[in-house]
Amino acid sequence: MNSPNFYRRCQCKGPLTDKAGKPVLNGDGSPKIGDIGLTCPKLRRKGHGTWYFALELEPGENGKRRRPKRGGFPTKEKAEEAAEKLYKEAERGADVLSDETMADYLRRWIETKKKLARTTRHGYQEHLDNYLVPHLGHIKRRDLRVRHLDLMYNAIERENAERILHRLRVEELTEARDAAHRAWVRAAGKKEERRRTRRAYLDANAALREGRRGLRKVTSAATMHRINDTLSSAITWGMKREDAFSRNWARLVELPTVTRPKPLVWTPERVDHWKRTGEKPGPVMVWTPEQTGAFLDFARDDWLYDLWHSFIFLGPRRGELCALPKREVNLGALWLRISAQIVEVAYRLYGEAPKADSLRTVSLSHESAEVLGQGRARRDKAREEWSGVEAWVESDRFFTHENGEPLHPDWMSRRFKRLVELSGLPPVRLHDLRHISASLSLLQGHDIKVVQERLGHSSRQITSDTYTSVLPELARREAESISSVIPRTVPYDVLRPLAFPQKLFSDGMAVVYAEAARTRAGVWTISVKARHDGRSLGKIKTAATGQENATLAAVQWVRDHCQHAELRILSADKMTAHVSERGQPGHLARFVIDGGMGMDPEGWAPVPLGPSDSDTSKQDQEPSQGAV
Repeated sequence: MNSPNFYRRCQCKGPLTDKAGKPVLNGDGSPKIGDIGLTCPKLRRKGHGTWYFALELEPGENGKRRRPKRGGFPTKEKAEEAAEKLYKEAERGADVLSDETMADYLRRWIETKKKLARTTRHGYQEHLDNYLVPHLGHIKRRDLRVRHLDLMYNAIERENAERILHRLRVEELTEARDAAHRAWVRAAGKKEERRRTRRAYLDANAALREGRRGLRKVTSAATMHRINDTLSSAITWGMKREDAFSRNWARLVELPTVTRPKPLVWTPERVDHWKRTGEKPGPVMVWTPEQTGAFLDFARDDWLYDLWHSFIFLGPRRGELCALPKREVNLGALWLRISAQIVEVAYRLYGEAPKADSLRTVSLSHESAEVLGQGRARRDKAREEWSGVEAWVESDRFFTHENGEPLHPDWMSRRFKRLVELSGLPPVRLHDLRHISASLSLLQGHDIKVVQERLGHSSRQITSDTYTSVLPELARREAESISSVIPRTVPYDVLRPLAFPQKLFSDGMAVVYAEAARTRAGVWTISVKARHDGRSLGKIKTAATGQENATLAAVQWVRDHCQHAELRILSADKMTAHVSERGQPGHLARFVIDGGMGMDPEGWAPVPLGPSDSDTSKQDQEPSQGAV
């Protein structure tokens, strides 16, 4: 590095002189007053003025001189540190001589991004127009540092506080308007009071319109992260292409933590809370299989029933079904192909090809093919009726309005929301049906890779983290499978001793069932019967913690009796039916007992009951399933 030139100057005003030292005069002959800078006589005093430096870099193109200058340092030591730092940045390739502002640079960057998807470009442009250019546009590109970004995000948080107060004020004005409207309605038939209340309503409505002026959404932490990602992308582009920055300052910013909303299932407790308060437990909610079936039953007569059915069982995006061409649906071969999508920017629709991972062929079940065929038949019939009055709008879309017009994604969301409201079911968004579709596949034990390909994700990690909710049935199954691994001894109290009458044994063997009922207090009453509607052969009670332990108590009881009565258990099979807490009985296990072989206790060998013992025949399982 060439030795920098350090000097002091100040902002003092005084008579100006030319290079020869002669005074510079105005038109009327008076001395011209201006910034005397380097010639100020007070610069000899300690602490007067600030330090500057001029650094000589290697010549540029055609031997052009490159001499950056910086100033405003309180001491010479500070100026020396800044000179060394500037030289290192120039050595790394940073353009330390450019006077380009961040506003000019960001606009130049967005204009060069020719391959951006339309929605991505729209998002970048919003970040530039609403945040980056207003807060950073005046800063020279070469001077950008992380402190400028911190100041921008601090300003955004201050704006958020003002916007929150504005929204609270709008809510108050809305409540006042609604109260004035109710008072106006109640005053029907009272001329003077009605005139007065109507004027109060009009005034409240005008105040609300005025209060809504300038109302803007609060910038969330997730939006701040997206803004920072946009700036980081712009800086990275400049570093790779032009060496415009020495570092990517956006990567050094600390922003509020963003927590991805966890999908929650509409359990009975959450439904009760929603009915009482009208509050959703979370932004992303998922129906249970029973609630999903109730919605399909309710919407069966809707014009777009096949559309809602496809969202639930196939899990596509709304833009993909909006753009689904007729030629990409083959009901005979049971498939449809996602090869196009509709994107919405400021409510205007644009057709685009999906991402490479979203191009996929989705297999159809026979039920889905039948439902889609019925929907196509409805639209063909409507085409004939509307064509007669020359009102049919011809399009290549599989799903359309009654007159053939293509569907708008936002209209679909509003239509679905209205159907959910009319059905009385707890609210979910249209996009939440993708969560439901993935969760149902997981409940059926399908591999996550199959679900990933059906949803059109680039990796199975995205599918697992984002679109799979743990349904209560799946969680219960997992909990039962864990507890069934460890054998336990479960205590029980005998209410009526077990006794097998001789006529029970046919050809020397008898088949009996352990039937149980559970109270809300968690107490199990277990009976052994030869038939579901037969009399009890014995009864016990136990405070087992779950159905698995209740089954173990029943097995221990039957084994103890058979050992005492010198009977042999040939098989003991666990039943798969779930016992509810409504007092209705359900079967726990089935036993096959050999009554023709006498044996002493030393020769008795128990038959184990493992968690995978599921050899129960269909005929034997039917009573237990009907009893639950």
